[in-house]
Amino acid sequence: HTLVGAGAAEGAIDAGNILKPALARGDFQTIGATTLDEYRKYIEKDSALERRFQPVIVDEPTVEETIEILKGLRPKYEEHHQVTISDEAIEAAARLSARYISGRFLPDKAIDTIDEASAMVRLSNLIIPPDLRNMEEEIAQLRVEKEEAIAKQDFETAQKLHVRDLELSAKLDEIKKEWEKKKSEAQAKSVVNPEAVAKVISKWTGIPVSELTEEEADKLLRMEEFIHKRVINQEEAVKAVSQAVRNSRAGLSDPNRPISSFIFLGPTGVGKTQLARTLAQFLFGSEDAIVRIDMSEYMERFSISRLIGAPPGYVGYEEGGQLTEAVRRKPYSVILLDEIEKAHNDVFNLLLQVLDEGHLTDSQGRTVDFRNTIIIMTSNIGAEKIKKISERPDFAENDAIYNQMKQEVMDEVEKRFRPEFLNRIDDIIVFTALRTEHIREIVNLFLNEIEERLSDRKISVNVTDDVKDFLVKEGYDPTYGARPLKRTVDRYISQPLANLLIKGEFKEGDNIKV
Repeated sequence: HTLVGAGAAEGAIDAGNILKPALARGDFQTIGATTLDEYRKYIEKDSALERRFQPVIVDEPTVEETIEILKGLRPKYEEHHQVTISDEAIEAAARLSARYISGRFLPDKAIDTIDEASAMVRLSNLIIPPDLRNMEEEIAQLRVEKEEAIAKQDFETAQKLHVRDLELSAKLDEIKKEWEKKKSEAQAKSVVNPEAVAKVISKWTGIPVSELTEEEADKLLRMEEFIHKRVINQEEAVKAVSQAVRNSRAGLSDPNRPISSFIFLGPTGVGKTQLARTLAQFLFGSEDAIVRIDMSEYMERFSISRLIGAPPGYVGYEEGGQLTEAVRRKPYSVILLDEIEKAHNDVFNLLLQVLDEGHLTDSQGRTVDFRNTIIIMTSNIGAEKIKKISERPDFAENDAIYNQMKQEVMDEVEKRFRPEFLNRIDDIIVFTALRTEHIREIVNLFLNEIEERLSDRKISVNVTDDVKDFLVKEGYDPTYGARPLKRTVDRYISQPLANLLIKGEFKEGDNIKV
């Protein structure tokens, strides 16, 4: 494709036209390589040139073929990086890159994975020992001091420093020889294994594909405990989300669908959005890792294009979609579609492909991979029924009442959403309304947050039980859940504290009793 049009100007013949007579006579045989897009753009336009070539479509090799290609390339990479590449590493590179790296093709991405894993293993053996580096620094310092002594004509000190320099230099040579010997032995034993390949894939994509460490396995098993520190009540929801994450890390989730998809139903202020945020905190160490999209912004039909990007010819075509761009940049993320019932019906048509196939094509024709995302949709459908039944005194002990409530809510959900959409959701979870005992625990959470913010100044806050009871009484509203409680804590605790701190009435190390 670089020949077609090369040198073309007004009244001139380009290189492609010069080739035509020679190709027609069979003077030389040519093999050209180009992409489908460039073939269509340059060669297909010139039908006289096109018919002189036989197009051969080269498909992406399979994982098995990629493994064979990598085995053929192995000696060159082993020689270049001075490592040994195991068969297991080659298989891991082909399989993991095929599953987790999107937007590129085999064998290219698998070759790059092996290349980087080999470089990483080799570099890990080239780290200079700290004692060797310290000795080099000490010798450099001695030489500076010796030069200074000579400049001052203090030859006695210079002589002593010179002797010390010779001693250390001899010692340094010995340590260097020993290190070189150890380094060559280590390099001879340097093996690129599947763990090194998994580390490289994780670094590229942000998806944890390496083997579970004991510490991580323990953390996953105690995931419910971690979430319950920040989400009060809602046992069923916490259990379902935790199990989905464990399935994914154990490699048992469907590789062609998102890790999991949920609809959270329940009244306002019971912890639906908070659970999604806590999940992001658990997985990525930060609540900011969540991709939050407020579906009330997508109530009109034309606003749907903002999710996947504007079509060609429209404003914003170059910018990409809010959903697709966020997932392209962070393929391993929690996607929160807040208040899903407010979105236009066409949004659900768009989500069908994501929920079933695990991918979505954006306005620029790029396929965006959703297979490593957890999709959470929240909704207030059936909130009145949930609130009314949750307030019954025997609700907590009676599973039959909960099941009855869930069925009534599901009837409303089925009226609002189409069957083909609901059929693709992994789990629909009903959040129960909060009761007085739960509100007491939430007060403690809010107070702990205030104490955490003051911990930088080493100021501690102790709130008495009477004050907590007052906050519960003032802030509890069954209709609005925990949100009014946050405002109550702000009004009676945070704001007075802020005023007193600004006045300078408290200093570092103080213990404040409320």
